[in-house]
Amino acid sequence: GAGGDLPFFGSVLRRADCVRRCEEPRLGAVSRHRAAEEVRADFQRRVPYSYLQRAYIQLNKLEEAANAAHTFFMANPEHMEIQQDLENYKTTSGKVSLIDREARQHMEDYSAGVRHYDKEEYELAIEFLERALKGYYSEDEDCQVMCEGPQRFEEHEYLDYKAGLYEAIADHYMQVLACKHDCVRELATRSGRISPIENFLPLHYDYLQFAYYRVGDYVKALECAKSYLLFHPDDEDVLENAGYYEGLLEGTVDPATIKPRKEAKTLLRRHKLESHLLQVAAAGLGYAYTEPNLWPKLGCSSSLLLPSVPSSISSEPEDGPRLSLTKKPMPKPDRELKEGGPLLYSDVKFVYNSQQLNGTQRVLLDNVISEEQCRELHRVASGIMLAGDGYRGKTSPHTPNERFEGATVLKALKYGYEGRVPLKSARLFYDISEKARRIVESYFRLNSTLYFSYTHLVCRTALSGQQERRNDLSHPIHADNCLLDPEANECWKEPPAYTFRDYSALLYMNADFEGGEFIFTEMDAKTVTASIKPKCGRMISFSSGGENPHGVKAVTKGQRCAVALWFTLDPLYRELERIQADEVVAMLDQEHLGPSEMNINPKDEL
Repeated sequence: GAGGDLPFFGSVLRRADCVRRCEEPRLGAVSRHRAAEEVRADFQRRVPYSYLQRAYIQLNKLEEAANAAHTFFMANPEHMEIQQDLENYKTTSGKVSLIDREARQHMEDYSAGVRHYDKEEYELAIEFLERALKGYYSEDEDCQVMCEGPQRFEEHEYLDYKAGLYEAIADHYMQVLACKHDCVRELATRSGRISPIENFLPLHYDYLQFAYYRVGDYVKALECAKSYLLFHPDDEDVLENAGYYEGLLEGTVDPATIKPRKEAKTLLRRHKLESHLLQVAAAGLGYAYTEPNLWPKLGCSSSLLLPSVPSSISSEPEDGPRLSLTKKPMPKPDRELKEGGPLLYSDVKFVYNSQQLNGTQRVLLDNVISEEQCRELHRVASGIMLAGDGYRGKTSPHTPNERFEGATVLKALKYGYEGRVPLKSARLFYDISEKARRIVESYFRLNSTLYFSYTHLVCRTALSGQQERRNDLSHPIHADNCLLDPEANECWKEPPAYTFRDYSALLYMNADFEGGEFIFTEMDAKTVTASIKPKCGRMISFSSGGENPHGVKAVTKGQRCAVALWFTLDPLYRELERIQADEVVAMLDQEHLGPSEMNINPKDEL
């Protein structure tokens, strides 16, 4: 038409002028509200709250300090020092309920709604879930607007940028669009996490369709079921539910007049159009882009499924509505679960299995090593252990009330080769860890090789004068391959967790100390499901995921020693020091120094 592109660019210029005239009076100069990327990153990680905590301590405002520490910890759950600070605050001030100053209200309302749903308080569940949805869509609008700020031109240095007009516009717009498209992930991701809650937005409608049914509002139940089906049109459970609700409304309301919620329909239409444009750009303009699936339909094998009719509703007809999805009661390991395989060695004694330990993929064994081998291993430990070894030199990495010392297999072998400890004793450490690996691999009936991921001889010593009125743990509750999030009932399998670990084992060397019990808990990190008193030759082994949160009670007197072992099924993550240790052992064998006197060759299978 007349003027070519001028009407379009005229509109763009007017919009830019409008934004600028609106920004400065309300927000001040650009330098005041457009922070550097480093500053934005610090705020995203909630670093200022770490400083606030210290400032409040100096002012003796312990309650504010505790809340600041809690707010920082929610985004940095791996931060051991802050975790210990929080325990100290609870002890000194008696404060148990802490406030997350940066909590996202739609997330808080969603969690509250799910809690009420689990208690069958359906009216309250509806109130909170509806509020969560309202908050979600409001946050989505904000997220969309924030994406229209400055963008970095990826793969381009600004000064060398020589793209033409349309390429430059496309480059910038595609980054804005990718940011907007990512709002779905952003709004479903808790602070400090990388992975979003799967199927987050559709889950609101799934809970609501069943909750409305339980309070007798069949119109709303059908409306929410149809809203859920926008995201998962082939979900058989919810399709059946929708048909059931239509039957209940027959003769009173025409089901065809009940439509999915407008905001859900609008968001999904926009999301699909964004996806289409991003994929067109990827194909035509050379952008690297992969469409994420943030609303996966979890199949019947998933651990997220409840029975087709909740067990608490004994009067429910067999053809009644079903809840398609709900929160995770327990993470499900990635492989088929087996146990009860041969223990390989005649002297090893079976004590308890998973069921007896109230969990999944757990086993307790005795007599894995003898009393004499425990004493010899302890002598080796005394000669080679270094304070803080394995924890970047921190002598008290988990609690200020104990000293932590450790050593690796390779270090033991090197000390033995150099004559600093008896070589036979150093070799014993290597041999018993291999014995433990074979037992774990066999008992859990793994169909592939189990590799060492990390092996550590560790001792925890109670520090005198620091044990009175102590209520902390020797090692806080955690999982070995994911970040435990007790409040969300989740375990996030993402860095900095050692996500490649598959199985863990602890082989104890002594019992002459007080405290130090190994405990399993529920995912709330509070409810103890099993407690194990260490003793010489006792070994506890378990799968490393969120199904097995565990910790160590305070060692209040003496020294507690054990060989800690972590294993992986992925050869890419084999322990480098173990490979080097294998080479040292092979060299020693060639020199006819031979294995230790213990028998590590398994007997015939039982």
